[in-house]
Amino acid sequence: MVPVERVRAVNTAPVRPERGHVLYWMISARRTRHSFGLQHALARARELGRPLLVLEALRVGYRWASDRHHAFVIDGMADNAARLAAHGVTSWAYVEPGPGAGRGLLEALAADACLVVTDTYPTFFLPRMVRSAGARLDVRLEEVDGNGIIPLAWHQRDATAAHSLRRALHKRVLADGWPEVPEADPLVGYDLGPATVPSGVSARWPAADLRALRAGGLASLPIDHGVPAVDLEGGAVAGEALLRDFLDHRLSRYADDRNTLEEGAASGLSPYLHWGHLGAHEVLGTVLDEAGWTDDRVDPRHVGKRAGFWGVDAAVESFVDEALVWRELGFAWCSRHPDDHEAFDGLPDWARQTLELHADDPRSHRYDRGTLERALTHDPLWNAAQAELLATGRMHNYLRMLWGKHVLAWSASPREALATLFELNNRWALDGRDPNSMTGITWCLGRFDRAWGPERPVFGTIRYMTSASTARKLDVKPYVSRWTRWLTEHRPAAEVVA
Repeated sequence: MVPVERVRAVNTAPVRPERGHVLYWMISARRTRHSFGLQHALARARELGRPLLVLEALRVGYRWASDRHHAFVIDGMADNAARLAAHGVTSWAYVEPGPGAGRGLLEALAADACLVVTDTYPTFFLPRMVRSAGARLDVRLEEVDGNGIIPLAWHQRDATAAHSLRRALHKRVLADGWPEVPEADPLVGYDLGPATVPSGVSARWPAADLRALRAGGLASLPIDHGVPAVDLEGGAVAGEALLRDFLDHRLSRYADDRNTLEEGAASGLSPYLHWGHLGAHEVLGTVLDEAGWTDDRVDPRHVGKRAGFWGVDAAVESFVDEALVWRELGFAWCSRHPDDHEAFDGLPDWARQTLELHADDPRSHRYDRGTLERALTHDPLWNAAQAELLATGRMHNYLRMLWGKHVLAWSASPREALATLFELNNRWALDGRDPNSMTGITWCLGRFDRAWGPERPVFGTIRYMTSASTARKLDVKPYVSRWTRWLTEHRPAAEVVA
């Protein structure tokens, strides 16, 4: 069974056991393996003796909808449809042809549902969408939190920095062991038969031709075609292959080489985690299993410390801290602050005060959003990082911090800087619109950090970074050369402005 603290009723409508199916509305845990949401839906279907119907839909009207995001999601939809069909589960994959075209589809499928199950996600438009659906449906809607290793409901107070959450997580593992995990493949043994999709649904909301959409059909959709699809394939199959490649070829170097710019040891998994094609339990569980980890290997002397607690080698310790502590930090914060996690006024008091004190300081350079988006600054390293984002939908993690600090330095105000960072990241990054992205962006302006001296113009006591200091730490020349060359070759495409 799914832990009770991960399941919440969204509305007060009743379960209707006389109806024909249980509906799983897959909105953020877009996968069929290691999924508490799918596992709960299947358990409820078995309780009620009704087949499961899975709806996975993709809107065109959400902010920053583009070829890049659509292509990545549609890859995952194809994987999910194939896996569900292989286990005899009926699914409906729907891609809106125009804004609002999908309105009414959920209600139509829920009209013959005993129960509707969906995913909890703490940010973007999804919480509002789920609340609105709960108010409209005449049947019980339950949402399931499969976001992280620790249930969101466990976070009863704010962690103001990574070390405070790290200490709390370590103490919980010491007290209770590793939290309960979802079944690796909950579809195994499915024997409830196919669900019936009403004929009216087929006529009004036809199932998407996913292959045709990926083969050029995106051009017909009213989305941002200025942000092209990238070579990186989305979906659980590609995500699992990348996880395997990371384990085999890069994890052993993670502690030492994750900040290396060329041929580094970064996992590259963040887009798959963001879109739910991989789950945190699968990623961390696989890493720890391969390291031979068990609960009795933890070292209580290292509670709250970045390294030494888990009793595994330095590379695995380093990855677990990044993928567990920093990821959980973002999800916990967004869950507890649904209305201000992107807002300048939601920054810590000390950070907001020092930035406002220096808001009118002269800037050595000032760039508008369009110039930044086109990577037309005076700084070759910053331009290279922006070029990587434009070209691949990803940016090296270390450079994303430098990227954010420079936007603060070059914007007319800290409020404008924060808005620009969210706009550039959410439009171009495959892992944008994610709690982890929000954590990284707002960290550049002081969240989950502390005051640093000496006090400087523009930054005040916000931690300071420069391209020159980065070049002293990292070998940036090959990276800059590669992405400067890309900008030269692709300048017209790179100059698309929101």
